Amino acid sequence: MVASPEIYITPEEYLQMEEQSAIKHEYIDGYIYAMAGATDPHVTIALNLASLLRNHVRGSGCRVYIADMKARIESLNRFYYPDVMVTCDQRDKETPTYKRFPCLIVEVLSDSTEAFDRGDKFADYQVLESLKEYVLINTKRQRIDCFRRNDQGLWVLQFYTEKEESFHLNSVNFDITMAELYEDVVFAITSESGL
Repeated sequence: MVASPEIYITPEEYLQMEEQSAIKHEYIDGYIYAMAGATDPHVTIALNLASLLRNHVRGSGCRVYIADMKARIESLNRFYYPDVMVTCDQRDKETPTYKRFPCLIVEVLSDSTEAFDRGDKFADYQVLESLKEYVLINTKRQRIDCFRRNDQGLWVLQFYTEKEESFHLNSVNFDITMAELYEDVVFAITSESGL
């Protein structure tokens, strides 16, 4: 994300500006931040997951959104663009440009956003009472970090690696294989892999 000049704008001004903008911006307490483009693995993973989720929730009243739909955190004055988001709340039909009651939010990690996705953004998302799961998907290797809100309201991490054949999303009662999620993804060769 790239910060804009220090000009405070209201949520209403942001929403109006975003409708006209060729570049997506996230909104944090009055300030906007331009979003960078994504890599092939990032886009492929997000599309794979969104497609499979869409087929799973078809006819259930739940909706799946990918990349261009904003999540609004009203109490913190924030708008973010999750890579994949699912809402089953009928109130979200009232707002065509953002959703306030997601049950599942997924971020596909990149070098430039990983720290923010794991840190401040996750802390912000936790304010959403409807949110049951927050999932971070790695693009360098097969690894998924799935944070679930338990009955006490605490966030519990369960991670999945290539050793597991599949993983489960409790929020939408959905099982997916690692092969399906990472289909057509080519991992970059890094010095860590010894190649």
